[in-house]
Amino acid sequence: MSGNFWKSSHYQQWLLDPQEIMLHRIKDLQAFNLKEDEYYKLMIFFANFIQALGENLRLRQQVIATATVYLRRFYSKYSLKCIDPFLLAPTCLFLATKVEVLNFFFLFYFLSQFKEFGLPSQHRFATVTANLVKTKYSHLFPQEYPYKIGHIWECEFYLLEVMDCCLILYHPYRPLVQFVNDLSPDDQSLLQQAWRVCNDSLRTDLCLMYPPSLIALGCLHIACVHLKKDAKHWFSELNVDLEKLFEVVRHIMFLYDIWKSFDEKDKIKEIIGKIGKPRLSNASGEQPPQTLQMAQRPHVISQQQQNQPQQDIRTQHYKL
Repeated sequence: MSGNFWKSSHYQQWLLDPQEIMLHRIKDLQAFNLKEDEYYKLMIFFANFIQALGENLRLRQQVIATATVYLRRFYSKYSLKCIDPFLLAPTCLFLATKVEVLNFFFLFYFLSQFKEFGLPSQHRFATVTANLVKTKYSHLFPQEYPYKIGHIWECEFYLLEVMDCCLILYHPYRPLVQFVNDLSPDDQSLLQQAWRVCNDSLRTDLCLMYPPSLIALGCLHIACVHLKKDAKHWFSELNVDLEKLFEVVRHIMFLYDIWKSFDEKDKIKEIIGKIGKPRLSNASGEQPPQTLQMAQRPHVISQQQQNQPQQDIRTQHYKL
């Protein structure tokens, strides 16, 4: 891991141009007859799905944030046809849990929750995912959630390949704390509000386009406006590109505009219906654990498969 963001793979490989993101996305919009705001709502939904699953597993917010960025990275390069989002989302959280836990000193907490990071704990991960789908998303899965731990293991390899094993991320949380301490030390209400906005920003493409320090400033700006805190002088003294800062703010405000009219339970079923769901059954109707039709190597998907479509919770957690 590089201690300097500007020398990291995050900066050198995974800050993308908006045109590059849209170049891949427009193929999905055309293939599934999706409107741009419907795709946006789909990404909001799966970020919420990861958030809900992470909370059920009692994971830290940083782990959840890392998983959400992994999901965004994959679909910035490849189509929704390549891997079912309902499989990729828990896979991203599965991988993020190992990356964040094994790189920091929270290993003892993870072990206390999962007993041991071995086969039993991994099967428990799949069980928690299936239970979440059954209790909260039964309107999308009238039958049993089809994916088992074997599918997650296999999907994890494809995710690693697509990201070129660039697993270490820099999030806006640390610079946000530093900025708040400089602007208004010990102002917990401001920090909490800006932290929530940071969590919400994961529902946008910001993590793919801007450095975390700039995202943190945008979130802090929105928090100051929301709390009616005068910080014009402080922002005016910053050595940043204000146009880029306001672009970050515009992305987040656009998210909130979309969120106002997004009835998740009512709308998402229609959107997912356009994408379709994969078939995991073989001729006998059984579901072998190693069969993963959707999660093929993205660069070897046949042309025929590429042309055939497959079958309100804002984060209010303040976790440092």
